[in-house]
Amino acid sequence: MATRGFVLYLLSGFSVAILSVLFISDFSGYNPDYSPNSALLHSSSYGSSTDAVWPELECNWRLVVVTLIGFLGSACGTVGGVGGGGIFVPMLTLIVGFDTKSAAALSKCMIMGASVSSVWYNIRVPHPTKEVPILDYDLALLFQPMLMLGITIGVALSVVFPYWLITVLIIILFMGTSSRSFFKGLEMWKEETILKKEMVNRQETVVNSRGELLIDTQYEPLIPREEKSPMQLLCFNLRWKMISVLLLLWVAFLALQIIKNDVEVCSAWYWVLFCLQFPIALGVFGYESVKLYKEQKKRMSTGNTECICEASIEWTAVHIAFCSLCGILGGTVGGLLGSGGGFILGPLLLEIGVIPQVASATATFVMMFSSSLSVVEFYLLKRFPIPYAVYLTLVSVCAGFWGQFLIRKMITILKRASLIVFILSGVIFASAITMGVVGIETSLEMIRNHEFMGFLGFCSSQ
Repeated sequence: MATRGFVLYLLSGFSVAILSVLFISDFSGYNPDYSPNSALLHSSSYGSSTDAVWPELECNWRLVVVTLIGFLGSACGTVGGVGGGGIFVPMLTLIVGFDTKSAAALSKCMIMGASVSSVWYNIRVPHPTKEVPILDYDLALLFQPMLMLGITIGVALSVVFPYWLITVLIIILFMGTSSRSFFKGLEMWKEETILKKEMVNRQETVVNSRGELLIDTQYEPLIPREEKSPMQLLCFNLRWKMISVLLLLWVAFLALQIIKNDVEVCSAWYWVLFCLQFPIALGVFGYESVKLYKEQKKRMSTGNTECICEASIEWTAVHIAFCSLCGILGGTVGGLLGSGGGFILGPLLLEIGVIPQVASATATFVMMFSSSLSVVEFYLLKRFPIPYAVYLTLVSVCAGFWGQFLIRKMITILKRASLIVFILSGVIFASAITMGVVGIETSLEMIRNHEFMGFLGFCSSQ
């Protein structure tokens, strides 16, 4: 199964990076009197100064460059369903001069703006092949709780993992998922080429019921597709029951995060609140898992081979457990690297057989909840300047809408949905380059300064 290879790659890259800690820790020759509390310069997903640096919002060449890069990054990121945080954080730190914590918070604002506008666009377009919503709510309910749980675990681990190790993970995982998505796109491109040739031959040569050969005959499908108005599509694509479950999950996680931020780290109440996230996430995941499992058994008993949702896998107990592992692993890696879960969820949906248009729409839908959760929390913690947040969010809102509009037009004209896969691969590759180069440079500077290069204590490094 292709998905197993994808997850095994994530696990192997994660393991190799961690095992190399021992070598780097000895090689760096760090000062034994070094104190992580006094000298820790890097935290969260990408490392940052402990002092917030907030440049003024001024109309200059830096703002123009950031606007252009932010617009293109948001447009491509939402089309690919990966967000684009791996591009935004280096952009805001290197060009504007933000500290990395503030840049990471602002990148969440951009991802939220782009994902909201993309979701608004997607719920007003039909499914490309079926009479079902373009958003796969079953997959969203299955992966969202495990992704959010994994992101929480990953963020907690990010203060423990050394900065250079996070850089190694970025390079290994992003390059791997990028190349795998690229080859997936090539396979789809070849299949689309074959399909287009068959369609051309079918249109040029058609045999009627009396066996007569008809050349260049135009024909209509036996059952024409019903055209819906924009309002009908909007109502058809919205499933309020499932959206309500996702909103309740969002509120529950937000409440726990807000309360946990006001509790002493590593206290009894801290761990109680941290552990409460597990039954909440597992409850929603279990609800959707049982639903898919029962539906799968019902269809098998009646001989119905049609897929329950967009994924082409069978929803057996083993596959459901495997998806749980994929979700929590993807969320953990995303939280650890500060990329959310889009860089893992987008390629993962393609691996389990979801077509690109639905994979992009569903991943963006899931990303809207996770990014907005981070934005609300960062706002309450006053982690970003409001003027920059508003401006960059507006840029991303426009970019998300126009990105979806243009790529859908290109797919309609060229009849190649593989364009979405190539865009996804390109965004992940660009993120690997930008975050990798900056990360290597910073890690080398830490080695030259003989800074501590091993794991930090969880409680002491908060």
